[in-house]
Amino acid sequence: MTAQKSDVLIVGGGFMGSASAFFLCQRGHSVTLLERDQIGQYASGVNFGNVRRQGRHLAQLDLANRSWALWKRLPQLIDEDLEFLPSGHMRVCYDEALIDDLHAYAAAPEARELDLEVIAGKALHERFPFLGPEVKGGSYAPHDGHANPRLAAPAFARAAVRAGARVEEGVEVLDVQKVAGEFQVTTADGRLFTAANLLITAGAWGSKLSEQFGEAVPLETHGPQMAVTEPVPYSLPTVIGVYTKVPEEVIYFRQIERGNIVIGGGYRSRPNMLTRRAHVEPRSTLNQIQQMRRLLPAAVNLNIIRVWSGIESYTPDSLPVIGASGKVDGLFYAFGFCGHGFQLGPGVGDVMAELISTGQTSTHIAPFDIRRFSPAPILSSAESPSLQLTSKVL
Repeated sequence: MTAQKSDVLIVGGGFMGSASAFFLCQRGHSVTLLERDQIGQYASGVNFGNVRRQGRHLAQLDLANRSWALWKRLPQLIDEDLEFLPSGHMRVCYDEALIDDLHAYAAAPEARELDLEVIAGKALHERFPFLGPEVKGGSYAPHDGHANPRLAAPAFARAAVRAGARVEEGVEVLDVQKVAGEFQVTTADGRLFTAANLLITAGAWGSKLSEQFGEAVPLETHGPQMAVTEPVPYSLPTVIGVYTKVPEEVIYFRQIERGNIVIGGGYRSRPNMLTRRAHVEPRSTLNQIQQMRRLLPAAVNLNIIRVWSGIESYTPDSLPVIGASGKVDGLFYAFGFCGHGFQLGPGVGDVMAELISTGQTSTHIAPFDIRRFSPAPILSSAESPSLQLTSKVL
């Protein structure tokens, strides 16, 4: 069998894998990206499309800031438009006690680049008169916004191909080994791919691979609940999301320039990982309608014209897995983004390219180390066993 060799082999063609492929090519590496289904089919292409930094875990903001700088110049960088609008983002609350939380977040040193403004009471409703009377306060992030998630991963994959990457769709991985310092991947169609470095960006299936290398991650899978209304005149550029301790109150919306209002939040579904399908929960759609009445009363009579879901992965601490393996040299991970990875996509790709190229990164990613789930000493390549995956996990 003739091996198809590259410097870096990426398994998983979502936003993280596609962006990593592009930035690795920018750094002069030969790259092969393998995707079992279609590029951006799962979490990357079905999410809400929030390009927000505010509200993130403070430890994520260094990475989010790096990503935001890339979002601002994406059309020039990848020669495609992802419909990014830095239209502002509002994080609002119904409980006055939570306004203190908004102030504390805005005052955190990590959030200084967000230029957050906390507004409450009469001033809030004068500035955002469309909000319902139950809204007591909010935090405004002027630089955040939204983009079209259906466009992101495919656009980065096409840019990666133009930069020299090999992108393969419909390729199922059967077997992974590391032999004599080289990763060897065998696919269902009988091909062999080899590389000195392996990057796992397989989303909800990421742990199925990482556990084969002795680094299991306790992932849970959930199906996000999304809906979109009929188009109405464009008048709501700001993305609005509810900050609350009550799960059923979680709701967010954005209006696209074509006039439709995209809605997310509420009860999640449980995907079927065998069929790789996620379904919409009717109770979630009904709850979204009820919550929108509170948040945006003027939308009460709009028709929902489409609903959808996808497959997202969640870690116990709601932080992703990003960085080098703690056990196997040349092995890297970027998965488990807990439903809020879209904004991070370009930054993650850039960071992984830097890390793989230089062995380090200027961006703070230590909290996302995979070893937090299975503490173990780092082994050298000489100490690392030959690890093999023989089940069809991708």
